[in-house]
Amino acid sequence: MNINISLYHVFAAVRETGSISGAARRLYISQPAVSKSIRTLEEELQTKLFIRNSKGVTLTEDGRILYDHVKEAFRYLESGEAEIQRRTNMGIGHLIIGVSTTLCRYKLLPYLRGFTSLYPNISITIQCQPTLQTLSLIRSDAIDIGMVARQKNFSDLEFCNLGKLEDVFVATPEYLQNLQKRTGAEGIGLLSRGTLMLLNNENATRQYVNYFLEEKHIHPYHMIESTTMDLLIEFARTGLGIACVIRDFVRKDLEDGSLVEIDAGYDQPPRDVGLAWQKSKENERALELFLDYVNSSPLS
Repeated sequence: MNINISLYHVFAAVRETGSISGAARRLYISQPAVSKSIRTLEEELQTKLFIRNSKGVTLTEDGRILYDHVKEAFRYLESGEAEIQRRTNMGIGHLIIGVSTTLCRYKLLPYLRGFTSLYPNISITIQCQPTLQTLSLIRSDAIDIGMVARQKNFSDLEFCNLGKLEDVFVATPEYLQNLQKRTGAEGIGLLSRGTLMLLNNENATRQYVNYFLEEKHIHPYHMIESTTMDLLIEFARTGLGIACVIRDFVRKDLEDGSLVEIDAGYDQPPRDVGLAWQKSKENERALELFLDYVNSSPLS
């Protein structure tokens, strides 16, 4: 049965004021409109809801049963409205963020520390996967927002730029010295003669590196692939080979000399990294609060 909820509002007002005229004054409508609504509701339910007398109206037995349920239903509705208002006022909500493991550690976590402290009632789910998968999840509406390296085909998404990513080839000084002694290679030649350590092909960074390797006709002697850049960095620190990593993530290693950069002629321009989300999600409260925080953060 599909009955307009406004009829129940009129019904409840008649019961609570005890008269047609009282309900009309409460609801700011005419008495005939009130009477018509009650007749319509009685016709829909196929029962009589009120007994009319000189003093006003009283409920029939069916009317009393209906009023008890209507009152309870309105109580639940008011409770729901109050809960939504409370969540809005306090910033309560749920935010699902997609990000690669490496970007999560080095880029996202600094923002999350401050945001969760400011909005402790917003629950956050982090889904870690490569950038290309994160973008797919954003477009399928499976997550709210993602931290990604910007791609060419971003016309359907909003993007907030948070910095640059620059790829570098690094290794320990000891590994390079031994490799140069064995092979006599220098510069870009080291990439062909040593063990080259890269992210797997599902990662967006790898696509840029593949293009560079193909363009320079580089065919590594041996290759190690990893699903995370953290592992590549640890492999490089251990001296297993030459790793292609993000400069910012090994800056301290480069400064203290535990890793050195190889001048391989890598000429890909730095890539923008930031937050991407669907335009249709801009009015969601938790997402708005997160974006406002990020845009106003000193980290940005």
